[in-house]
Amino acid sequence: MQKHNKNGASELPVSHDKKLRAAAIGGAFLMAMSAVGPGFLTQTATFTGQLGADFGFAILICILVDIVVQLNIWRIIVVAGKRAQVVANEVFPGLGYLLSALVAIGGLFFNIGNVGGAGLGLNVLFGISPQAGAVLIGIFSIIVLVIKDALKAVDRTVQVLAAIIVLVLIYILCVMKVPYQTAVIHTFKPTHIDFYSILTIVGGTVGGYISFAGGHRLLAGGASGQKDIKYVNEGALTGIGLASIVRVMLFLAGLAVVTAGYKLDPANPAASIFKYAAGNFGYKFFGLVLIAAGLSSVLGSTFTSVSFLDYAVSKKGNAKFDQFRSWITIGFIVFATAIFYFIGQPAKVLVVVGALNGFILPIALGILLVAAHKSKIMGSDYHHPAWLTWTGWIVVAFMAYSSIAAVMKLL
Repeated sequence: MQKHNKNGASELPVSHDKKLRAAAIGGAFLMAMSAVGPGFLTQTATFTGQLGADFGFAILICILVDIVVQLNIWRIIVVAGKRAQVVANEVFPGLGYLLSALVAIGGLFFNIGNVGGAGLGLNVLFGISPQAGAVLIGIFSIIVLVIKDALKAVDRTVQVLAAIIVLVLIYILCVMKVPYQTAVIHTFKPTHIDFYSILTIVGGTVGGYISFAGGHRLLAGGASGQKDIKYVNEGALTGIGLASIVRVMLFLAGLAVVTAGYKLDPANPAASIFKYAAGNFGYKFFGLVLIAAGLSSVLGSTFTSVSFLDYAVSKKGNAKFDQFRSWITIGFIVFATAIFYFIGQPAKVLVVVGALNGFILPIALGILLVAAHKSKIMGSDYHHPAWLTWTGWIVVAFMAYSSIAAVMKLL
């Protein structure tokens, strides 16, 4: 039952406010932890080893792009009250199916690296084979995602994993001699700009399914319309802040190792950072971080990708599809786990798919920016903020240019 204020206007019940605030925080952690999974660990270590302090510029660009992308996407889909692929189909028939395919394929391949990364973490901690570890992670992920009240289980799990990662990185930074001054100088005034590193790190931490993880979680929590914009801002900014803190901390840890004269192992560059920083103890910590990052990313990738497959399988996302949702979730995880089990090489997969997601980002964001100015989608009384529109198109242009520059470099 609704309450009324002294002017007679209806107010939403307190339970609604609590529900959406919980959904906003859940979305924030889901987005942030999806953004700093094994892909980010691998990419950051790899490029820090290659570029040194100059990679700080890529981290800065990544954070700025994250702000623009997340605030735009969360806001557009929540005000529209529809998932991104539904909005895309209303912009132009068929675009929703294309977007669903791009996001789901990227998420599926990222999941190979996520499951494999978490499996490697179990290998580091307990000595079991990475393949067996991946199977255990896959089974646990399925249990979390298909049980009753799965959204609450996902939220709680991801929050605990986030705390583990932050605490471990704080410890690593405390025991290392970090060149803070060098990092700051080269972040804002790099001596070399590598577009492939920017494309990969942005694509791996902002592109693909990651862009939609938080917004779709908030939508699933009941947010819809302009009245819920405050939850968009609360959730998106919280997630951006958390992801940015972890990004900067890992970059600084890697830079401390590189400037100390150590050469990172190309087969497992992220592990090198922790091992050089704190010996075998640090290596065990790396295993813990890898498990946390991998598991949280498996949950985020699967939840978001399945939310896109919803529309691809059932045009209206109706109850009939819900009967098969659990099976699609299980199949999504089982497929990724099987690919890793028989093929392996998650580090290469994560770097390549990060670049692929970098190509997807300008397409997805461009579609939604067009939708933001269509009254039939957003409502006749909605006006998208001009600064979000202009910065959004700048990101689209920059990422499109970076994609072309990266391809030219590879060729």
